[in-house]
Amino acid sequence: MGDTEKWPEIEKAAAEKRRELVLQGPAVDSRISSHGGLTASVYSLTLLNYLEVSQCPSLTEIHEDIQRLTSLQSLILCRNKLASIPDVIGNLKSLKVLDLSVNNLTVLPEGIGQLKELNTLNVSCNGLEVLPEGLSRCTKLSTINISKNHITALPADFYSERLDLLSSLVASDNSIQQLSGDVSKLSALKVLDLSCNKLSDIPSDLSECPKLKEINFKGNKLNDKRLEKMVNGCQTKSILEYLRGKGRQGEDGGDADVGRNADKRKKQQRKKKGKVTEEQDEVDELNKMVVKVLHVSDTPTALTVKVTAEVKDVRPYLVCCVVRGMNLKSGNALKRFLVAQTKLHDELCDKRTTATIATHDVQLLKGPLVYDVKPPTQLKITPLGRKEMTAVELIRHLHLEAEELRKQKKRQNVTGLHRYLELLRGASVYPCLVDAEGHVISFPPITNSEKTKIRKTTKELFLEVTSSTSLQTCKDVMDALIVKMAELNKFTAEHREEVGSDGERDGPPEPATSGNGSSELVVQQVRTVDQDGNLKVVYPSKTDLAKDTSNLTIIW
Repeated sequence: MGDTEKWPEIEKAAAEKRRELVLQGPAVDSRISSHGGLTASVYSLTLLNYLEVSQCPSLTEIHEDIQRLTSLQSLILCRNKLASIPDVIGNLKSLKVLDLSVNNLTVLPEGIGQLKELNTLNVSCNGLEVLPEGLSRCTKLSTINISKNHITALPADFYSERLDLLSSLVASDNSIQQLSGDVSKLSALKVLDLSCNKLSDIPSDLSECPKLKEINFKGNKLNDKRLEKMVNGCQTKSILEYLRGKGRQGEDGGDADVGRNADKRKKQQRKKKGKVTEEQDEVDELNKMVVKVLHVSDTPTALTVKVTAEVKDVRPYLVCCVVRGMNLKSGNALKRFLVAQTKLHDELCDKRTTATIATHDVQLLKGPLVYDVKPPTQLKITPLGRKEMTAVELIRHLHLEAEELRKQKKRQNVTGLHRYLELLRGASVYPCLVDAEGHVISFPPITNSEKTKIRKTTKELFLEVTSSTSLQTCKDVMDALIVKMAELNKFTAEHREEVGSDGERDGPPEPATSGNGSSELVVQQVRTVDQDGNLKVVYPSKTDLAKDTSNLTIIW
């Protein structure tokens, strides 16, 4: 291969007999564009067990020589412009992880069904209309993400007892019209997300999935309007109990209709007498999830963030807000929040490659804040759980830790940690959020500061989302974060007797509550301005928190 000198990463991998190779970003994309594709020399690295080629819009196809990399266990080809994948991918018999997300794929190769070791498949954010038959032959599949496509139905063989390890299926934002009752055959299923599809019914058989812990059917227009209300506001357990009850009614035949009509008449009579009906109880439950927006004009002392011009070429997009009323003190409330943030980072933020969330204790902030850049040797921060150090020292420590972790795992994976470290490779300056005293409180996408870390005693949270992709990406992630916070706050309020980590009961939750005992979040707008004080963005605006929030009451 005569062109390895143009690809130093490949030359180094060949010389050192490396098992991992990551090619991503503008510099690699430029080479792919000028070369007319990915260099053939990459397919000679037969020792590779991890290959990632990502964020290269000039990459539109993968050559059939990919089949030569028979040692591959992880193949990451996300955020490119791939229009097709060769069927010979089925010859990669050792492949465990396949990520083809955020491409231009309209069809998947049948060869995927030959990947007997595959446990993770991510084909989200493409243009797929169907999935290939034969996925049930991938009996080790554990996680499937097919969200944000145009899929109208899941293949018939997908509902198979052979997929007895499948624990997570994310199929949101498609056009799926029906969920088969055979879904109950997926005995290991824990997470099922079919939000924003075209479902009109949810089969009662779903309640027979023994390990199901989390379901999401929001954004579907269901025939059963009571069920539609429940999926937009109730916990998974309540929905499954309702479906289980529907199943029992169905077994009773026509008598069920007579019973329902009688119940309806009784409810109407009780309503006239001033009693609360079951339907009203459900409405009250929905109303517990309240988010009140506090306008900047109503809070003269509100935090502002000044954005310098230098961030434009590094990580230009930022939205912020302040949230009050989040109860982190009771029981495991803080732990649940941190777990939810990590999940958003892994899924919606694509391992921090599209966006990064940071949270701070408002009482520990000193505004106004400045979103700026600093050279790696001058950026000093006290990272979470560490002593103060420069960005250069921190990155070196993190690289060493990532390498050590890979050695412990026998080089089977590049960790999520290593994956987002690659985002800073080659940068001459790093983005950072700085307080009024010049202290760096956030270094996206790596870490935020121990000095502003949230704790159980935190009353107000300053939330920031940064991205190099788009402003809308920041807003979408922030929307999702606030919705999740409202759900968690509601859960905490409903479990008042939960025991804290010290073994003592925490007592009633502390957030502001409305008259009916519901936990209310207050979101205070934060303005970001340019160096001259001109408004860049204010969050939330009237157009924010408008999607997938039918389970919330937004008070402007």
